[in-house]
Amino acid sequence: MNNEETHTGQISTNSKGFGFFRSPELENDIFISPSDLNQALNGDTVTIKITGKTDEGPFGVVTDIIRRARTKYVGVVDSQSSACFVMLDDKKAYADFYIPQNEQKNAQHGDKVVLELIEWKKESKNPMGKIVEILGKKGDNDAEMRAIVIEGGFEGEFPPEVEAEARKIKDERGAITEKDVALREDFRRVTTLTIDPETAKDFDDALSLAEISIGVYEVGVHIADVSHFVDFGSTLDKEAYERGFSVYLVDRTIPMLPEILSNDLCSLNPHEDKHAFSAIITITEDGEVKDRRFTKSIIHSDKRFSYEAAQKTLNAGSGEYFKELQTLNQIAKKLVEKNRKAGSIEFETDEVTFELDVQGRPVRIVRKERLDTHKLVEEFMLLANREVAKRMSTAVEDDKADLSLYRVHDVPPIERIESYSTLVKALGHTLPLTEEGSVTSKDLGAFLATLDGKAEESLLKTAAIRSMSKATYSTQNIGHYGLAFAYYTHFTSPIRRYADLVIHRLLYKVLKSDTITSKEADFYFDMIPHITERESAAVEAERTSVKYKHVEFMLTHVGETFEGTVTGISEWGIYVEENETKAEGMVSLRSLDDHFTFERESYRVIGEKTKKVYRLGDPVTFKVARADLDKKQLDYEIV
Repeated sequence: MNNEETHTGQISTNSKGFGFFRSPELENDIFISPSDLNQALNGDTVTIKITGKTDEGPFGVVTDIIRRARTKYVGVVDSQSSACFVMLDDKKAYADFYIPQNEQKNAQHGDKVVLELIEWKKESKNPMGKIVEILGKKGDNDAEMRAIVIEGGFEGEFPPEVEAEARKIKDERGAITEKDVALREDFRRVTTLTIDPETAKDFDDALSLAEISIGVYEVGVHIADVSHFVDFGSTLDKEAYERGFSVYLVDRTIPMLPEILSNDLCSLNPHEDKHAFSAIITITEDGEVKDRRFTKSIIHSDKRFSYEAAQKTLNAGSGEYFKELQTLNQIAKKLVEKNRKAGSIEFETDEVTFELDVQGRPVRIVRKERLDTHKLVEEFMLLANREVAKRMSTAVEDDKADLSLYRVHDVPPIERIESYSTLVKALGHTLPLTEEGSVTSKDLGAFLATLDGKAEESLLKTAAIRSMSKATYSTQNIGHYGLAFAYYTHFTSPIRRYADLVIHRLLYKVLKSDTITSKEADFYFDMIPHITERESAAVEAERTSVKYKHVEFMLTHVGETFEGTVTGISEWGIYVEENETKAEGMVSLRSLDDHFTFERESYRVIGEKTKKVYRLGDPVTFKVARADLDKKQLDYEIV
């Protein structure tokens, strides 16, 4: 590494004003001191110059800001002094925004606001901004949830031109026409069901079932035909691309498509004829796929089940569409068994749901019950995604398609598996490793299965997830490690994922023997970093809303005692998760009665005088000491 070499990419900052520049081209992160950030903000695309190296690594200076990471920022107004500042919600922000009097928009102290950067002069300590929207008072549910959405780079409302195009499409293409009937396969006489959450408003998948011989069935996985309504390059398409995903917060959904499409035109509502794109799979009662084909279709959902209602029918052994549900459930169980034998890893972890009052405050947190009907739907969606990926891969190999989009999952990094193996050993188990120090998905899945019912089950499954590579999108197929699938893509959720809409378009081109234009090809190759970033932002927004509601719930229980499990150990604290609500907080080592030393290799801390030990997975009784909504942070004390 030579001094004075330059690189361009994203910079990450922290609240202390330090910066870190990462690039695939570089072996090490480049440290940027506060004085050398030169007004770069967290996430900005910058050019840096490497100016030196110490024993701790290289350091450099920001020479140019190529592009700001965002145009809007969210924060809280502090106007107690003569000046007005906004403290940003972003935990990695290191400077408050100064707001001149003519740009304050009558915002008051404590208001949660949206602001834009005006300028940041080199001689100024603070960037100058203008308030563009007042969300409400800090702590107000609607203000806080909208702030999370905007902080993630998403918009709640759709631009007027997008809504107008959606209304026009409904008027022009909404009805099932004679032409549709002539060009599509008609499944309206085949028993078809949707199974979704009780609160779902959009239904982008349905299942049909028809017995074609003894023990052999034709299962239809029918997916909302979003591509019929959203044309490539249209105003709607550009908006969907920018959003990339629907975002699901605790109390609301920020859809990728306007409601006219997501809840109406594209939603497979019961007792309505609908446009669909269908994977028709011939399968035996033992889960053996005999044949599959794909077709544009017209369907008619006979029944809208919730997961709970469908499970109730299965448990009762009778009821409306019991026979169809039973057959689908039996086949799904066979698919689970086959996938497990092939090495598919079951990463099922506990999830919770929040019961909110009229102000949006959490009054109860309960675990979501994992039902057979959840797995039933998941298995047929996995099957459809896998079969579409196979079809597209064959088309690419045979030069009948220019490209495909895959959902890929690489093998875990060796260093993470080494770390995970150490944790497993510390808890009294052994992870079966290969000679290279890795672990096959089959062996990992078998190991996790041995943990069922044990105290450390949740901990080791969560740690295994954290050891994995990140699943992502790619035009190059490398398979899916976690699922143990050689082929996998996303086809089944085009209402809420842009990648699925792309696969619908590409698959339809193959079915028609059409080729995509060079403009489309370039777009699809270039979009992958964008949808990857949007996926991360959506996941982070969802997690932040859950964390906020956890803290808000525990705010009413400060001083109370709970039972929990140690989920993390660090040199400064012990992380504890409450057993029922899954609310995680930290016990500072300083709050303990002894001086505790962190032993990294054994994932534990040990008291110097008392020799008291806290390990990952240990049960503990704790008290809620503090709940900080601003920091979305819980502090616990061990009782």
